[in-house]
Amino acid sequence: MNTAELAELGQQLRVDSVRAAAAAESGHPTSSMSAADLVAVLLANHLRYDFERPEHPANDRFILSKGHASPLLYSAFKAAGAIEDGELLTFRKLGSRLEGHPSPRRLPWVETATGSLGQGLPVGVGIALAGKRLDRTGHRVWVLCGDSELAEGSVWEAAEHAGYENLDNLIAIVDVNRLGQRGPTRHGHDLDAYARRFQAFGWHTVEIDGHDVDKIDRAYGEALSTTGQPTVILARTLKGKGVAAVEDREGQHGKPLPHADEAIEELGGERDLHLHVGEPPAAAALRDHTTEVLRLPRYDVGDEVATRDAFGAALAALGGARGDVVALDGEVGDSTRTEEFAKAHPDRYFECYIAEQQLVAAAVGMAARGWVPYAATFAAFLSRAYDFVRMAAISGSGINLVGSHAGTAIGEDGPSQMGLEDLAMFRSVYGSTVLYPCDANQTAKLIGTMAGLDGIRYLRTSRGKTPVIYGPEEDFPVGGSKTLRSSEDDRLTVVAAGVTVPEALAAADRLAQDGIRVRVIDLYSVKPVDTETLRRAAEETGCLVTVEDHHAEGGLGDAVAEAFADGGPVPRLVRLAVRTMPGSAAPDEQLHAAGIDAEGIAAAAKLLVEEAVVR
Repeated sequence: MNTAELAELGQQLRVDSVRAAAAAESGHPTSSMSAADLVAVLLANHLRYDFERPEHPANDRFILSKGHASPLLYSAFKAAGAIEDGELLTFRKLGSRLEGHPSPRRLPWVETATGSLGQGLPVGVGIALAGKRLDRTGHRVWVLCGDSELAEGSVWEAAEHAGYENLDNLIAIVDVNRLGQRGPTRHGHDLDAYARRFQAFGWHTVEIDGHDVDKIDRAYGEALSTTGQPTVILARTLKGKGVAAVEDREGQHGKPLPHADEAIEELGGERDLHLHVGEPPAAAALRDHTTEVLRLPRYDVGDEVATRDAFGAALAALGGARGDVVALDGEVGDSTRTEEFAKAHPDRYFECYIAEQQLVAAAVGMAARGWVPYAATFAAFLSRAYDFVRMAAISGSGINLVGSHAGTAIGEDGPSQMGLEDLAMFRSVYGSTVLYPCDANQTAKLIGTMAGLDGIRYLRTSRGKTPVIYGPEEDFPVGGSKTLRSSEDDRLTVVAAGVTVPEALAAADRLAQDGIRVRVIDLYSVKPVDTETLRRAAEETGCLVTVEDHHAEGGLGDAVAEAFADGGPVPRLVRLAVRTMPGSAAPDEQLHAAGIDAEGIAAAAKLLVEEAVVR
């Protein structure tokens, strides 16, 4: 398109953004209007995308990081012929695909859910990494950011990672309109302030007037010709551009324009421009995602093996069987054991360093491109990336997360390193799967199973060695459990997972010597939970005791309680968990102090039996 046509397209995108927000009686039209020229030039002259084949491997990828400017995105989809005008006016209405913030669950042209600011660029880095090191199809990744979100630390994790990896297939466009939600941004229209920051991370920077379509066009061309480093285009714009009543004025964020008809007239009225977006190049030969027989590591019953060791070995084996599996680590690969994958498959291993938000975001980006990511760090540190996990679930992303060094059982490192909230955190995620294996063979099997699941999958591993209690032929279906001790004379049931399973078995043996028979259930699938087995145990033994190396809130005990929430007799439920703040001590001392070792379990069981006799 020429200059005049580009200007007209920009105005159309503004008008349609105003119309969509007016129809919805809500939305963010002023945030859309500031970036309209940036999107118009990109859509018309530089984006290579087949809207009829959004899965095309050579399509460029566009991420609207400032997701509240969704009216602009949907207006662009209309101009490209992907949606009709009638659908545009269903914006934010019940049942509409055009939600207040875009989501790939609704629209195939959306790469990732946005709206929680500071996430688009980190996910874009993941997509660009996949394109540069894995797919090699030549696609470019364009990310439109707002200036307000540059206050988020996750943006700078992404900026440093992109610079370090020389991602010259990544172009960030920053809509510097100087106004946030409640007033001016930190740096206002000081483009140099932003440029200095990006330059420090190794980016090529271009500063432009974001409403001059010729300068925008030249800036995009410069970005595409830059090699060896990512490019950021810093565009000075005006929020609400084109309508005097709202242009560059505070207090207009997140509101439809007060007099939409007059605003549309001021913008030149409605247009109906349609354009043919550039075709993606013929895709280069994709890597062969071969699938071979999975040969998991095998461990002998009675051996002492840390579940983190089994995870590392199993992941390396899975990578050998499946060419679509990738591994990412937060600079703790020697502890999480992802280093085993790195040694076996270095071309599919990604070091994200101590940047957990970027770790999860990169996994989401790679999953969007069809890869099967396993991202690992200490369980405690995944809490830093929880918002990325939450947004990944909104996207419908399929990622595998592994948290090691969980619970007080890590020992002397103390509470800052102990994941004691992770089960609750991941159980609360929509559609998630939460697994907590107790031995090496169980861990290996579940790692293999995770690759075929949907949604967010979390597996918890332990630092110390635990006895192998299952043979390598045993199966562990998701949603299942294993009953390890059972008799007709059971007085109660102990439900354990992970490191507390051997403690529960030891307690059962002690109690049996005192003539007290107890049932022991290994609830390795914390979500979904084996409701049938738990209800049967409650009916037959009358009381359940849960024991977990986790805080009492939201973990194993709550998972068991919820198995009885929708009907049936509610048993007496006693929960043993970590209820005080741990200090530094040996692992066995930690478990004892929390009352979740064999001695603590046996003592709780005896007390319950005595109380039952008294009643």
